[in-house]
Amino acid sequence: MKKLFIKTYGCQMNVYDSARMAELLAPLGYGATDDVSDADMVILNTCHIREKAVEKIYSELGRLKRLKEKRDVTIAVAGCVAQAEGAELIARAPQVDIVVGPQAYHRLPEMLARLARSGGHALETDFPILEKFDVLPKDTTPGGASAFLTVQEGCDKFCTFCVVPYTRGSEYSRSVLQIEEEANRLVARGAREITLLGQNVNAYRGEGPDGRTWSLAALLHRLARIEGLSRLRYMTSHPRDMSDDLITAHGELAELMPYLHLPVQSGSDAILDAMNRGHTADDYRRIVERVRRGRGDIAMSSDFIVGFPGESDKDFEATLALVRDIGFAQSYSFKYSRRPGTPAAAARKQIAEDVKDERLQILQALLCAQRVRFDAGCEGRTLDVLFEKPGRRAGQAIGRTPYLQPVHVEGAASLIGEIRPVRVEAVFPNSLKGSLAREKVLAN
Repeated sequence: MKKLFIKTYGCQMNVYDSARMAELLAPLGYGATDDVSDADMVILNTCHIREKAVEKIYSELGRLKRLKEKRDVTIAVAGCVAQAEGAELIARAPQVDIVVGPQAYHRLPEMLARLARSGGHALETDFPILEKFDVLPKDTTPGGASAFLTVQEGCDKFCTFCVVPYTRGSEYSRSVLQIEEEANRLVARGAREITLLGQNVNAYRGEGPDGRTWSLAALLHRLARIEGLSRLRYMTSHPRDMSDDLITAHGELAELMPYLHLPVQSGSDAILDAMNRGHTADDYRRIVERVRRGRGDIAMSSDFIVGFPGESDKDFEATLALVRDIGFAQSYSFKYSRRPGTPAAAARKQIAEDVKDERLQILQALLCAQRVRFDAGCEGRTLDVLFEKPGRRAGQAIGRTPYLQPVHVEGAASLIGEIRPVRVEAVFPNSLKGSLAREKVLAN
């Protein structure tokens, strides 16, 4: 059997895509390996969101060049850097055999056949008319207790800092029946929890079984009926697409976990406008208020960018004020990084790096304090935990609460794949410790 090594960068959608590429290549005799030096084929599945993403890939390709000089290995670059760089990747790194964009990776077998016939390089960075999900294999091998499922790709929002519309294309939604079929396969393989993925997942508008366009809320209601599927999540969403029926679904569906990742990016209306976000800070506050009114135990998560071009001290203070007003259980914060080809990259009022650093430290300290406070509030509570994998010690298992917190529990190794009530006994910086409780409870 030939050996396949995949290194995945970036978001959960890339994790999903990497798994699908592995499934796609399995019929060609490729089995997974964790040792890159032993691989017959290496795929770098790349992300283009952060600064220096391209440089990191070229650095990795330099290491792979040395490997290729020692043995015959096929090197492929997939994902958003492949889409953005295209033929330039091969020109700068001729050791690369295949460059394939995120909408074309279903063509990998064809590209490998082309290389075998004529050598050279294979490049596919078009947005093909043939829908890739129609040709991807239907894997039936056992999976984990939780799984990702892409339901939507691309974005039409054109935030001025973001490359996604250029690397992933316009918004596209899979059909309800196609998603339901894949969800049923995942459940048959052992999944108890499914996270629906999309660059802008709550913009989902897929064809329903009745021929009409269905919303994400309607899709969630449909999937909640699948026997054996206990938990549903979705990410990443945009405030502009938090529709009334989706907000209502959080209060109606017990299967929809009380954890919402809803990126806001800034608390300043001036910066939100410069980002082309299409909403104000108060719009965001009102959405959160409505969600919490319907589901009182919901935990909020968000993304923040500091140091966006033109961000003043007053703008930054507005972000801190929004954070204090909302209160987040978990968040991700970054310094603004210029992405070539985006409108914000050409803005004149770029912020100095030392100012970005200082603001990021202040924001992260506030967000960290909120996370610590939220986690501390879970101590002494009994929460339903989905056990996902063995722990480091014999008999120990690691699971996740409805709020995505990892929990270590002794004597639970036989419960992987099951949901059990756990009493939280201790809170650590990156995880919780608990013990099995006697009866099942809801997270409230």
